[in-house]
Amino acid sequence: MNKSNRRKFIGTAAALGVTTVAAAMPSIHMEKKYPLAHHVFFWLKNPDSKEDRDKLIAGIKTLKKIETVHGLHVGVVAETEKRDVIDMSWSVSELIFFSDLDGQATYQTHPLHLEFVKNCSHLWSKVVVYDAMEV
Repeated sequence: MNKSNRRKFIGTAAALGVTTVAAAMPSIHMEKKYPLAHHVFFWLKNPDSKEDRDKLIAGIKTLKKIETVHGLHVGVVAETEKRDVIDMSWSVSELIFFSDLDGQATYQTHPLHLEFVKNCSHLWSKVVVYDAMEV
């Protein structure tokens, strides 16, 4: 490799490294600024129904309009390695971050959340919620 190509390679590699670190920073910042995580797991009544899953996902995504929601991640079961400690029985999950307990309380009684429950509760057979405060 000649000197010119080596310099280009090193410069590109350095730029990619800085970009990777910078991309990770917002998630670190979010954890500190929004320490309350609200993680909800849904089991569909009809787990093989793509239509029901898509309706639930669309309903969950409406919750990001609530002013106290500071980040919404909607997920489905990942195709990771099957291990005894991994529960793959659920269908859809939501992970929401809040600044504090008051923000989470506002979310619970917000008209958009109540509308979501009214419009989508017929789709699920079970819901489990985990609320965690960062330590």
